[in-house]
Amino acid sequence: MTENMFQQMRDLLALGGPVVVILLVLSVIALALILLKLVQFWRERVGFHGRSERAMYLWVHGNAVEARRVAEEDRSAVGAALATAMRLSMGRSLPRQVVEEEVGRVALRRLHDLQSGFRALDAIAQISPLLGLFGTVLGMIEAFRQLQGAGSAVDPSILAGGIWVALLTTAAGLAVAMPVSLVLTWFETRVENERVAIETTATGFFSQTAMGELRDAQPSAPIFAAPAHAH
Repeated sequence: MTENMFQQMRDLLALGGPVVVILLVLSVIALALILLKLVQFWRERVGFHGRSERAMYLWVHGNAVEARRVAEEDRSAVGAALATAMRLSMGRSLPRQVVEEEVGRVALRRLHDLQSGFRALDAIAQISPLLGLFGTVLGMIEAFRQLQGAGSAVDPSILAGGIWVALLTTAAGLAVAMPVSLVLTWFETRVENERVAIETTATGFFSQTAMGELRDAQPSAPIFAAPAHAH
């Protein structure tokens, strides 16, 4: 069965010519990139924000040391941004703008790393149908050339055979482009969700920190009012 599969693949490459070979190489590259991105997304916990939510809960309830520890153990981009905000906010009198800029820098770097390889996948998704169409045009030219060479002894099977071989490259190009395009869209959606999670978490952190500082700055009202002096 394996030998038959390899034989069919060799026949397909022989029929499609160099265009199908190029598409096969592109499909292997795309598959390798997709697997690498899946491993990276799993390693960096994309979409998993349980630890960062736990860290925020501890921070709001006054357990800053434990909150920072939990945030630093989070491997996601949200956790990295939150840990940076907590580290710079604890025991330092840095302006809020400085802390926000550093958090933004960390988040931008992590998001850029997550987006690496997207351009290559997008290029493969766009060029594959064009390569398939290019192979079809070349196949049609060859089919009509053979038809012209046959002269008056025209055999319709020659034209039909040439057409289906030519259309083979278009089918191969679409077969590569469609799944790559779908996977790329899924990757981009996950990264966009991660960006929104970073923004909402950072905004919540700075808002809670500001409210906490405001509460600490307000003097506590006396329980009993001072008695009025009698006139």
